[in-house]
Amino acid sequence: MWICTHVRPLLTMHITQLNRECLLHLFSFLDKDSRKNLARTCALLHDVFEDPALWPLLHFRSLTELKKDNFLLGPALRSLSICWHSSRVQVCSIEDWLKSAFQRSICSRHESLVNDFLLQVCDRCPNLASVTLSGCGHVTDDCLARLLRCCPRLRALRLENCARVTNRTLAAVAAHGRALQTLHVDFCRNVSAAGLLRLRAACPRLALRAEHSAAMLPDQAPRAPAAGPRKPPPR
Repeated sequence: MWICTHVRPLLTMHITQLNRECLLHLFSFLDKDSRKNLARTCALLHDVFEDPALWPLLHFRSLTELKKDNFLLGPALRSLSICWHSSRVQVCSIEDWLKSAFQRSICSRHESLVNDFLLQVCDRCPNLASVTLSGCGHVTDDCLARLLRCCPRLRALRLENCARVTNRTLAAVAAHGRALQTLHVDFCRNVSAAGLLRLRAACPRLALRAEHSAAMLPDQAPRAPAAGPRKPPPR
C-alpha cells in the first residue's frame, strides 16, 4: 500500500494582510469594547476603527457607556438608541422639587450626560435618520428641538419614559420635523392630549403614538401657601 508522506505547509495570514473591506466586515461583528481593544494593537487596525463607514449604528444600554471613547460619532451615523433600563430611572422621573438630597445626589452624577451627548450628535451627525431614547429622564425639550433642527433627515423619533418631554417637543416636531414620519412619546407624562391633538392637526401624515402619556398625571409645581386673612390694623 502506497502512503503519501509529503505534507503541504499550512498557509497562514496575519490579520493586517486582509484588505480594508474585509477588515471593516470583521470589525462589524464586534461590540464597541472589542473594536476598541483590537484597534489598540496596531496603527492599521486603529485606522479601520476610525473609519466612519464602521459606525452607521450606535446602541447604548447604560448612560455610563456614553462617557467611553470606544465609538465614533460622524456623518455616517444613521441610527442611535439609548435605552437605559435601571432602577435609577425611577429616581430621575421624580419631580425635582420632590427629590430628597440623596436622590438629587444620584441624579447629579448623570443629569447632563444624555443632553451633552445629543449636542455632540447635533454637531457631528447631520444624516441621522432614527433616534430612540428610553428611560432618559433628564433629556429636555430644548435638546430635542435642536436635534430636530440639526438633523433634517430624521425620520423616526421614539421616546419612552422621558419625564421632562412636554408639549414643547411636539411643537418642535411640527416646526422642524419636516422629514419625520414616526413619533412615539410613550409614558411621557408631561405630554398632554391637547398637545397631541394640535400635532395631529399640523402633521396629519405623521405616525404618532403616545401610549399612556396623556392619561398620566403631569408634573405640578408646588403651590405657594395661601395667604391667611389679614389682621385689621391696630386702632
